[in-house]
Amino acid sequence: MAEATEGKTGSVLVVGAGIGGMQASLDLANSGFKVYLVEKGPAIGGVMSQLDKTFPTNDCAMCTLAPRMVECGNHINIEKLTYSEVESISGAPGSFDVRVRKKARSVDPDKCTGCGECMESCLVRNRAYLDPLPPEPIDLSSEQLAAIDAILAQYEGQDGAIVSILQDVNATYNWLPPGAVQRVSDTLNLPLSRVLRIATFYNMFSLEPRGKNIIQVCTGTACHVKGGGRILEALERELDVQAGCTTPDMRFTLEAVRCLGCCGLAPVVTINGHVHGKMKPGEILKVLDTCPV
Repeated sequence: MAEATEGKTGSVLVVGAGIGGMQASLDLANSGFKVYLVEKGPAIGGVMSQLDKTFPTNDCAMCTLAPRMVECGNHINIEKLTYSEVESISGAPGSFDVRVRKKARSVDPDKCTGCGECMESCLVRNRAYLDPLPPEPIDLSSEQLAAIDAILAQYEGQDGAIVSILQDVNATYNWLPPGAVQRVSDTLNLPLSRVLRIATFYNMFSLEPRGKNIIQVCTGTACHVKGGGRILEALERELDVQAGCTTPDMRFTLEAVRCLGCCGLAPVVTINGHVHGKMKPGEILKVLDTCPV
């Protein structure tokens, strides 16, 4: 520790930002010294953050550590040199010259939120694919390709229209064919993974072929009380499929949904978007006969 006398700098270097280094830095900084706190790790705190309890008091490790981390991080007299190492020390007591090597972070510390995404995307740890794989051929007929392009043309120049485009494609085919998803990705210049992430997030989209007629049986509270479960069982027997499946002839897809927003009409069934309220098992079977083949 250097004293603030003639020929001496009055600043202190503390190596290691564990619990001991932080407490020493705080004591010195509160005494009026300028403190340089050097830590080889990317953040202060040391290994104590990995402990649950501390001996011999069994105090919570983070309860002991966190206040010092916050105070040390905000103290005006403490300059933190994280991700740094001391390379050499020269001079005499009270007037040392220290050479510190600060490692490159490739991030702005002032904007860092500690999310850790930079480590997952680190080009040193992860090898980048410089040569992209050739795109697979789009498996669409000329008529399907023209229909997809017509949908894309309606939203040309509109940013953030990906969900609307997928909705129109899904409404046209009752599902999202792989070729259509790839065409949307290529035309909008979006990664295929991003388009698929959106397509799998919303349950209104399907990546599996569905029947010509989509039957949705509400199993929400109101419909369940009024017999929605019996209607679903009757449809499963009649169509010989379970909920979530499609008949072999691709005529019907049976789905169970939580709520259709028509509780006053419970039990409710929709077929191709048309609402059929206050249904009974026998009545809904008659409605099936009117569905397109």
